[in-house]
Amino acid sequence: METTAKKQNYTIPIIVMILLFGMISFVTNLASPMGDILKSQFNIPNWQGTLGVFANFIAYAVMGIPAGNLLQKKGYKKTALVAVVVGFVGVGIQTLSGVFGSFGVYLLGAFVAGFSMCLLNTVVNPMLNRLGGGGNKGNQLIQVGGTFNSLCGTAVIVITGLLIPSIVEAKISDVFPLMYTALAIFAFAFVVILLTDIPENEQQQKASVQSEMGKGPMAFRHFVLGAIAIFIYVGVEVGIPNVLHKWLQNPELNVLGNISDPDDVAASVAATYWFLMLIGRLVGAIIGSKVSAKSMLSVVSCVGIILTLLAIFISPTNMVKFPAFNGAKGFGIENIPLNAALLVCIGLCTSVMWGGIFNLAVEGLGKYTEKASGIFMALVCGGGILPLLQNAIVDGLGGTGYLQSYWVIVVGLAYIMFYALVGSKNVNKDIKVD
Repeated sequence: METTAKKQNYTIPIIVMILLFGMISFVTNLASPMGDILKSQFNIPNWQGTLGVFANFIAYAVMGIPAGNLLQKKGYKKTALVAVVVGFVGVGIQTLSGVFGSFGVYLLGAFVAGFSMCLLNTVVNPMLNRLGGGGNKGNQLIQVGGTFNSLCGTAVIVITGLLIPSIVEAKISDVFPLMYTALAIFAFAFVVILLTDIPENEQQQKASVQSEMGKGPMAFRHFVLGAIAIFIYVGVEVGIPNVLHKWLQNPELNVLGNISDPDDVAASVAATYWFLMLIGRLVGAIIGSKVSAKSMLSVVSCVGIILTLLAIFISPTNMVKFPAFNGAKGFGIENIPLNAALLVCIGLCTSVMWGGIFNLAVEGLGKYTEKASGIFMALVCGGGILPLLQNAIVDGLGGTGYLQSYWVIVVGLAYIMFYALVGSKNVNKDIKVD
């Protein structure tokens, strides 16, 4: 029977897992342009438009640890099925919000979808690893999944820009094609996973490791500081393109000048940030075996700070040529503020931060690593809180403080650099982790 299991072909479920890897980014990144649509349709300020992102990410705070427990108790297949069903319901509710024209219904859908994204994040990485048989093949599949994740994050921003004829007249119903696509993928994934035998970890009663003498991951200083770094990192990663997109397409500021289709250009510039994250992840995977996580994290956080400071202080009247999509004209070279180009380039820096922080934070945790991963997942909620703070600053400065809001990013990146240089050192090696 063991031989049969080894020979089983997992090609289809691997493809489905990679699709779901992409769906995490697809559904999550849809929340940012949706904020602009909500702002237009319901005539609300920037910070309220960001509530969809907030609802999506705050679900991680609620579901992070329970998701890890569910995976531990029910296994990969059942957890994946639950995640897909919840995702279908969440996107379905968001679709209904377009039918009824309800801001509250959309926020509920974003919150439910956030539960699904948390569950999928918890199960997809280890599930791909197992479907690949572990080792190099399993790691390769995870890298493929991560690349597809970045591609979907880029695509959803571009496609949303194409579907919206004008941001000042945008409605939720404009992006129904994207929502229908997401629903179809969730439905297909459910059927395939249901009909496929997924290899599970052997049930071991040590699954819920009891902390000895009250010890656990929170007893390690470098983990606690790393958990804070993850909270900040996700907020930085999401906040940079979120505010950038809003700034570029703001019709009152008209920072793009006399461009025929500023909405499409703004969307494609913001999408380039996610594309550069894809490039950065590929480069990080190549050099990861030669460069330590500490060195990599130190360098990219420092470069990120420099790029952000330059973007804050340089005058928006300084324009540069940049490849972008401009409606009927298609892809070409457009003039955009140098500030925007600098912020886009930070995608190369943020691309490798998650892995670097995670590796440094769980180093030396031993049996506490699984529990630490659950805590990490809960703190992904920073992706909803920091962008909300940024947009509140924009509104607090009369709706024009877009570049000033990036001081939040500077402070966040400074903390990440501190963590890489100082906070990541394990000073609790006396705690037993065997």
